[in-house]
Amino acid sequence: MEVIILTIAFVLGFGAGRIGFPPLIGYLLAGFLLNAFGVERDHEIAAHLSEIGILLLLFTIGLKLQLKSLIRPIVYGTAIIHLLVTIVLFSGIFFMLNSLEISGFRNLGLIPTLIISFALSFSSTIFAFKVLEGKGGLISLYGRTSIGILVIQDLVAVLFLTISVGKLPSVWALGLLALPFFRPLFLKLLEMVGHGELKLLYGIVLALLGAYLFEIVGMKPDLGALVMGQLLVGHSKSDELAKGLMGFKDIFLIAFFVNIGYQENLNAFMLYTGLAISFFVLIKGGLFHLILTRLKMRSRTSFITASILSNFSEFGLIVGAMAVKSGWLEGEWLGILALAVAFSFVWASPLNARSYSIYARFEKFLVAFQTPKMLPDDQPLDTGDAHILIFGMGRVGSGAYDYMSEHFGKEVLGIDADPKVVKNNIEKGRKVILGDATDTDFWEKLQPNKVRLVMLTMTKHAANYYAARQFRNSHYDCVLTATAQFSDEKAELEELGVDSVFNIFKEAGVGFAEDTLKTFKDEIPDLKEKG
Repeated sequence: MEVIILTIAFVLGFGAGRIGFPPLIGYLLAGFLLNAFGVERDHEIAAHLSEIGILLLLFTIGLKLQLKSLIRPIVYGTAIIHLLVTIVLFSGIFFMLNSLEISGFRNLGLIPTLIISFALSFSSTIFAFKVLEGKGGLISLYGRTSIGILVIQDLVAVLFLTISVGKLPSVWALGLLALPFFRPLFLKLLEMVGHGELKLLYGIVLALLGAYLFEIVGMKPDLGALVMGQLLVGHSKSDELAKGLMGFKDIFLIAFFVNIGYQENLNAFMLYTGLAISFFVLIKGGLFHLILTRLKMRSRTSFITASILSNFSEFGLIVGAMAVKSGWLEGEWLGILALAVAFSFVWASPLNARSYSIYARFEKFLVAFQTPKMLPDDQPLDTGDAHILIFGMGRVGSGAYDYMSEHFGKEVLGIDADPKVVKNNIEKGRKVILGDATDTDFWEKLQPNKVRLVMLTMTKHAANYYAARQFRNSHYDCVLTATAQFSDEKAELEELGVDSVFNIFKEAGVGFAEDTLKTFKDEIPDLKEKG
């Protein structure tokens, strides 16, 4: 029977992905269809797999949780204000529907209304990560702000889940305060496990261990997984571990999403209500844009951030599932929330795919929300007297910078969207400033009177492609070069009119061979060169 469930989940998830939607829409639909056709599944196994998926989700969030990034007003202010206002607005809408005696809402009391509104206040961490990876914007200002807001939302959800247990922790919970003292041991083991499957197993063990320790002292296990992940933050392998666990987490979460569809038989009321509620994302997005601009973020950055957060969350389903289990919410509403989440992804996918062009179309209206004074790191960039601009100061970019500066001196300027990369390069004596090459306003406000060469060396093809397109659309009279990793990426950049595209993998191999031949040719007398 498991093979049938997994096959249908794969087919529907694959189908959703092929038409540009997140696969989890297919998983939710699989659950509804399997339930409708009476396909049986092992409830206990499904529950265990779902729990593991949630624990790994919390653990990976803990691995990426940078506390410094959460104490900025633009992050915690937006998250808290949006959460409270959303609950009030959505609750008001539900109470209005109740007073109008619309079917399905007539018996919706205060507690269920607040829980539903609370569940709908969250945005999807999974969806946001997928969008940001596709845009190459994980380290951009809008990417860092989006992730920060999502982390605060997730923390609020975890606290709710912890409190919802309804019992006080035991006195032994104080022993958990000793966990930070074990951090050196955890980090040492992470260093020793290498880069293979043992590293992934270690991560899973830590997540489950944290959950177990919190559970035996009467606290929510989800919080334990989050805390255990947080203990590894700052280690050179923490990001590597998070990326490695991403696939495992997604696999286990499939069971959670399919399981949601099994909760209730789908009916017309659930379908229509879920569809109607999904349009509430317009309110969420508008509210995010308003709050972000009020907190001095530039209009464009606010709009891109709001687009990423204009959806409902898998955490909302986790909250809903807990509420149903505790008897606070009718099971039917969990199905409605699942449909609302799925439909919200349907609307959010094309919105984010076209967010740059949508902003350009409505810029005059949206920029009216912008305050005269903006955030220091959201200001247009000043390239000064630079003649050569290098975007992306990673290994390739920094190498190109050193070579160019050796030949042209101070006329070279590096630009990167990651503050850590900028800081590291400055410490090494390079002239580098913080900037996002995927920012439309940057290219519109750039006055490259002295710039003669622009080099795009960012790690994500999407970022290089977008920057190249903006550069060409601006009709700057400069030479444009870029890097690519694959032949199709090189072709796309050349089609945009990039003057020269360097295939990193191919050219690196050629360069390596040429250098080897040049260095050791005389030491290999038997080697005869053709031609």
